[in-house]
Amino acid sequence: MLVGKYIMSQAEIKQASRNTIGDALRRSVRRNPHREALLFEDRRWTYAALNIAANRVAHRLLAIGLRPGDRVAAYGRNSDAYVLLWLGCVRAGLTHVPINYALTEGELHYIIEQSSARALFHDLATAGHIEQLGPKLPCEWIGTLLGGDTLDILSFTRASGNESEPDISISEEDIAQLLYTSGTTAAPKGAMMTHRALMAEYTSTLLATEISSTDRSLASLPLYHSAQMHVFVMPQLLVGATTIVIQAPYPELCFGLIARERITSLFAPPTVWLAFLRHPDFDRHDLSSLKKGYYGASIMPLPVLLELSQRLPKTRLFNCYGQSEIAPLATVLSPEDHAERPASAGKPVFNVETRIVNEQMKDCAPGEMGEIIHRSPQLMTGYWNKPEETAEAFVGGWFHSGDVGYFDEARFLYIADRIKDIINTGGVVVSSREVEECLYTHPAVGEVAVIGLPDEKWIEAVVAVVTLKAGQQADAEALIAHAKAHIAPFKVPKRVLIVESLPRTASGKLLKRELRNQYATPAK
Repeated sequence: MLVGKYIMSQAEIKQASRNTIGDALRRSVRRNPHREALLFEDRRWTYAALNIAANRVAHRLLAIGLRPGDRVAAYGRNSDAYVLLWLGCVRAGLTHVPINYALTEGELHYIIEQSSARALFHDLATAGHIEQLGPKLPCEWIGTLLGGDTLDILSFTRASGNESEPDISISEEDIAQLLYTSGTTAAPKGAMMTHRALMAEYTSTLLATEISSTDRSLASLPLYHSAQMHVFVMPQLLVGATTIVIQAPYPELCFGLIARERITSLFAPPTVWLAFLRHPDFDRHDLSSLKKGYYGASIMPLPVLLELSQRLPKTRLFNCYGQSEIAPLATVLSPEDHAERPASAGKPVFNVETRIVNEQMKDCAPGEMGEIIHRSPQLMTGYWNKPEETAEAFVGGWFHSGDVGYFDEARFLYIADRIKDIINTGGVVVSSREVEECLYTHPAVGEVAVIGLPDEKWIEAVVAVVTLKAGQQADAEALIAHAKAHIAPFKVPKRVLIVESLPRTASGKLLKRELRNQYATPAK
């Protein structure tokens, strides 16, 4: 194209209008160079310093021999180095592969091999698993996130060298991340998330969650999880907010930081909010700076939500629902809608279209339960090297979530259960969530997971696995009697198992699959 005395190529036009994650970060840096972007332990990064560090990491990753499109695995706990590896991958055109740091050798090997990751960066706490695998790991390069000697991400940020962005051709359709599902019901699958999909999700998030440049947010949930990284950390970085990263949501640490750093927003799954409420120091700290509280990742029991709203009356609460394959935010219940519809997951966000359908993919009437399906530019482009699973997920041109729910007359969404958590007992369908809500109203119950187990008479028997609050006592008979007084007889648990703790992922999701496996022997 000839413009005056200049000849402009189509490549230059595309570059000028491109909207990758790295481009969005650069825009934020130009607006907020001197603002605090990221804090971790004693390190505080301004936006300008964070940008330079990300570029240095990108150059070093390319210098060791990685090429755009290669997969780079991250296997460690939260840190500033973890964020910088992600941003370096984005700037270098590499595909980031976050791995749950709680996975052991076999599970780690599966993801590394399935993703064909060429490089792996881990922290010192996970080094033992790396050593156990030894030569079995197919990675060409193995380095550390921080604390290592040679290939170390934090060291990359301090090395002298090129501070500009790498001159790499990156497309909005390139895969920015392979986001592996949690594997609570099956082997993990790598959702291919493009720059375009994640950018669409960031737009939806910013419109629905009131994230702003004045936020001081605490990131305490695992950064390998899409909710903490893509609903909170990245949108916050793109608008100029400040994010304080810690390794885990330890109550005492969180309470102290909220008071000291004047934290204004916090995301946590229901299990973490519950742990906060049950901690003896909850009411002893000044939590008045907390203006926004977000929950999601699993269903919030209504009694816990009501207690949270009563004990943090000045905190605006948001229910965020979604899943990894949609980057992950799909719907939000705003603070204004909590009073009238506290059990709802809200309405679809800006870039998401949602339906409730029956097995014939016909729309369900208001109040009628069916599968939740979506269309959205936020969706994955498929599962990595799993064409059959991809085809099954997109039957009919919609993404099938695997969740069961319904709309009310005003088109607010309600989540009933995962399809695999619906219990068919004696030919009658029972939602495990409804039984859990009932048991949470018993004063001695701390946590509860309701599952279906094989049974000679009922085919599937409703079984509740329960932990008790500290200092409280109750036996199985008392809890069954409580259920009988509040729900229909066919929904009442046939058995109640009282345990010390419930298995969950590091992101707080209850692992019902593990409970089903553990207690699978049919009752006679």
